[in-house]
Amino acid sequence: MKALSSEVIEKEIEELSGWSFGNDKISKKFEFDNFKDALSFMVRVGFEAEKQAHHPEWFNVYNRVEISLSTHDAGGKVTEKDILLAKAIEQIAN
Repeated sequence: MKALSSEVIEKEIEELSGWSFGNDKISKKFEFDNFKDALSFMVRVGFEAEKQAHHPEWFNVYNRVEISLSTHDAGGKVTEKDILLAKAIEQIAN
């Protein structure tokens, strides 16, 4: 899997509301009404991640979920796999 250039990543995330690029990852913070909604979101993202065989780095406290994506097989850089999963996550969140 080939790492994407910074220019390509920035262009791709322009279409992904709230996503940012830094430290060789694309990231977004999600906030929900309560823990149950945050957990439900994480479960749905987990099923999609498993389907894509690409898993996020994430952190959850109560109603917040922070997700970061990079590709281990590309030396921890951002690849098309990360962009595709971010797009799927956006569909789940909306």
